[in-house]
Amino acid sequence: MKRIIVFTGLIALLSLASCTTKKEEKEEAGTFTVTNPVQIDTSFTKQYVSQIRSVRNIEIRAQEKGYLQNIYVDEGQFVKAGQVLFRIMPKMYEAELLKAQAEAKGAEIELQNAKSLADKNIVSKSEQAMAQAKLEQAKAEVALAKLHLSFTEIRAPFDGTIDRIPKKLGSLIDEGELLTSLSDNSQVYAYFNVSEPEYLEYQTNVKGRADNKVGLLLANNENFKYKGNVELVESEFDNETGNIAFRAKFPNPNKLLKNGETGSVLMTVPEKNALVIPQKTTYEIQDKIYVFVVDKNNVVKSKEITIAGSMPDIYVVKSGITKNDKILLEGVQKVNDDDKIEYTYQKPEEVLSHLKLKAE
Repeated sequence: MKRIIVFTGLIALLSLASCTTKKEEKEEAGTFTVTNPVQIDTSFTKQYVSQIRSVRNIEIRAQEKGYLQNIYVDEGQFVKAGQVLFRIMPKMYEAELLKAQAEAKGAEIELQNAKSLADKNIVSKSEQAMAQAKLEQAKAEVALAKLHLSFTEIRAPFDGTIDRIPKKLGSLIDEGELLTSLSDNSQVYAYFNVSEPEYLEYQTNVKGRADNKVGLLLANNENFKYKGNVELVESEFDNETGNIAFRAKFPNPNKLLKNGETGSVLMTVPEKNALVIPQKTTYEIQDKIYVFVVDKNNVVKSKEITIAGSMPDIYVVKSGITKNDKILLEGVQKVNDDDKIEYTYQKPEEVLSHLKLKAE
């Protein structure tokens, strides 16, 4: 009997200790830090997915039919304007030129004879005119033959880098067949799309518009070392997306950027009276961003917010909360909707002083 009483007392003591520990843990877990959003003048960086294009990028195609006799360049080679790239077997065109030159020489002799006879009134002046016309036609045939012969030698129209060369020596080339592409990568364009509201803001708010100088984030998440300039806006919107294309021009002295690359244009956007919050106050569910708002009864409620822009530690809030809302700063992952908590308040200015942001 005494053993049963002792055992029962031990269980009660362990239960009391367990309840005390859980109560202490609950009290400890129920104490959080809250703050408010704050309105400041700042600027943030917006990212726009972009497609990179060479300032000049062309296809080099054969203008005459024939066998590929010479390839003077290699894939990826840098070439100068006027440099010979390919030669298509010119023998036939050389023969045509010789024939045209011979006919022109014959027409010239005929004209001399006709002129001599016309001067003696043996033939009419119209005979001389016909001989003159025949010579002009022969000269035109010579010029055309020279042009066709020149087409057998393909030269670079500008400085640039050679792309793939699909044909090999001896290949039969048709007129218009692709031989390679040539890219001038000394400068590149980055094309990116903006929405109609962003376009209107950029065009009308000249003083507060985004900076014409923009950055470029490469596919490896490294920033391109040179800044670009926003230069061009297309003349019409895309009916399907509601966007319009902008273009930024970047210097590319080291030829790091190539035609067809992707990246993100980074545009700095000034914002007056921006509502900002620390990024750590938020959490994400299915691509939607939420914060916990603490009501007057110390109960937390999740609220979806819309983000206008971001900085390293800061979100600029477009909608969802106001500067008067108390939001959970620490312990976002430890609470659920409708939890009642105890909290300490930290001024937003103190919170922001430890975060990275661009304030003006």
